[in-house]
Amino acid sequence: MTDLKFIEAAVDAQAERILDANDRIWEYAEPPFKEMQSSALLGRLLKEAGFTVETGLAGIPTCFTGTFVFGTGKPVMGILGEYDALPGLSQEAALPVKKEREAGGFGHGCGHCVLGAASLAAAIAVKNYLEEFKKDGTIIYFGCPAEEGAGSKQFMTRAGLFDNVDFVYTWHPSTVNRVDPSSSNAIMGADFSFRGITAHAGSSPHLGRSALGGAELMNIGCNYLREFIIPEARLHSAYSDVGGSATNVIQDHATLSWEVRAPRISQVREILERVINVAKGAAMMTGTSMEYRLVLAFTEYVPNLALAAVADECLREVGAPEWSDGDYRLAKEFLSTYTDDTREMIREKIAALYGADRLEEILEKPLDSEVHPFDASKIQQDTSSTDVGDVGYAVPTLILGVATSCVGNVGHTWQMTAQSCSSIAHKGLLTAAKVMALAAVRTRERPDVIAAAKDEVTRRNGGRYTCPLPDYVSPPVNTD
Repeated sequence: MTDLKFIEAAVDAQAERILDANDRIWEYAEPPFKEMQSSALLGRLLKEAGFTVETGLAGIPTCFTGTFVFGTGKPVMGILGEYDALPGLSQEAALPVKKEREAGGFGHGCGHCVLGAASLAAAIAVKNYLEEFKKDGTIIYFGCPAEEGAGSKQFMTRAGLFDNVDFVYTWHPSTVNRVDPSSSNAIMGADFSFRGITAHAGSSPHLGRSALGGAELMNIGCNYLREFIIPEARLHSAYSDVGGSATNVIQDHATLSWEVRAPRISQVREILERVINVAKGAAMMTGTSMEYRLVLAFTEYVPNLALAAVADECLREVGAPEWSDGDYRLAKEFLSTYTDDTREMIREKIAALYGADRLEEILEKPLDSEVHPFDASKIQQDTSSTDVGDVGYAVPTLILGVATSCVGNVGHTWQMTAQSCSSIAHKGLLTAAKVMALAAVRTRERPDVIAAAKDEVTRRNGGRYTCPLPDYVSPPVNTD
């Protein structure tokens, strides 16, 4: 039996259990750092499959690993899983009409239930392969919480969880089947708290010092800063405390958050320092005090080209998910729920990816039914961010994508939540599991690929991982 046939059979044999796990995690829809039921379910399934499970890692109760060792235990292979949900995206399963399951509740609008379940299936398939063919090696499932929150992988990497790992594969639910041809932005975020003095806004405002005024001046200063940073950078802000609702009381407290994104962590650090200086200036202008606290930082993700070549070959061999007529009909219904402007954007993307001559064909059956080759010369900069970047800064890491939703689907939407518990997602996640498992066992057989992949990492990090967060910043596990 070929490695491809074995892996396909190993994944298919556990399909019922894996799909049930996806659907249950989808129902749990737990917030970042609070994925107690989801992590427990995945850990139990790993134990039942013969893995040794360790929980509460890197200072995070819902962070865990499942490890299986055979023979010498070398090389060490990793697969990343996620399972956190997003607020405000509760939605009925597989229903192409907006209908909340729970008013204002959480939902898997980024498909992390699908991500975690497929990675679980892949890890178990690799374990079965090592046993069946008596191959030396270690396979580790990394249970990674809170990717949609403050992230966990930078804390996991800082804690040394990836120190002895030779390479890592992961994936993300997508609308297309391909090795991800994108680099992601690095990101850092901080909370800025202003403190002032209360006073009567009518009779004695001169005795007060407005913390809200300081926060507003910071916003104005940062908005003027936008013109003088690199065009690829992004600045985001939000208030968490506006100092109260009484207009006749000078606000003595106010807090807001600012985040900076840019293609490289070094660029982010430089821009964030300027944001901090704006905050200091705003405090001086208003006679208030200001303190800031770093709360978020991800290093940029860059595809590992040595691993990409292997995964691209494996994805082509496994092939795209095999969609039914019912899947195509459901996908078309979801596509119709988007606004006219969004559908126009989707049409443009379809034309760019498949060719303008195939636009109507793809719109009629809007599920990706082919594999798009990876081209190392056409890596694009993505404006989103992921904590997978920190893993990739420490150990060879690759993200691949497999379709689990309609072509053009927009992430972080109720449409994504609904499709993440549908036949479309089920077929996509089983395909992704096969590709990751096959890529892992193929890479295991190629010491030259592992060496080349490690060389890429060394060229980026100079030989050691540096966490973008200071050691005093701990995972925010007790915050809402």
